[in-house]
Amino acid sequence: MSYPSWQPWEGRGDPQSRQGQSGPQPWHGQGGQPQAWQAQSGQSMLASHADRERAVDVLRAGFGEGRMQQPEFEKRVARAYAARTVGELALLVADLPQGPVPLPAAAGTVPRTFLPAVAPKTNDKAVGSAICGVLCLVTLGLTGVPAVVLGHAARAEIRRTGQGGDSLALTGLVLGWLSTGAWTLVLTLLLIAALVSA
Repeated sequence: MSYPSWQPWEGRGDPQSRQGQSGPQPWHGQGGQPQAWQAQSGQSMLASHADRERAVDVLRAGFGEGRMQQPEFEKRVARAYAARTVGELALLVADLPQGPVPLPAAAGTVPRTFLPAVAPKTNDKAVGSAICGVLCLVTLGLTGVPAVVLGHAARAEIRRTGQGGDSLALTGLVLGWLSTGAWTLVLTLLLIAALVSA
């Protein structure tokens, strides 16, 4: 892989060539005399040994993750140890993550066989049918017709939607039909008795 002759982290000259420049340095005063240190911005602050080691650690991590090739890694490490300011170190690691990059979680689908079974919702009409069927014993069968109507409606909805409560609807239907049949028999006997006595 070929690299361009200049990268943003390289600067416009070689560190060795910059060391040989004869121009005044920022830490020189007028006439080349040293002057007292003054607060400067973070980018132009002189780098410490710890700053250089931190930058090299980031470069090693990037190289280990395959983000750069061996020649580029060696060149950046050499420039990191030769860097004089924090700004130069920042350019060397600007295109690398400064810490561990979180990996996306593995999207593994669990087969439905191993998923917990979810109980279907109980149909409300089935519950109402069962209640009306039980109340037939207390109300002398007056709630038998509502139990039958709700039971048939509930079983139809259960077949269509897959809800639970079919046994409740069936209980309401049985009790409702028994109550309705008992009332039908009683009324029939009363009618026959009335006709006979007439």
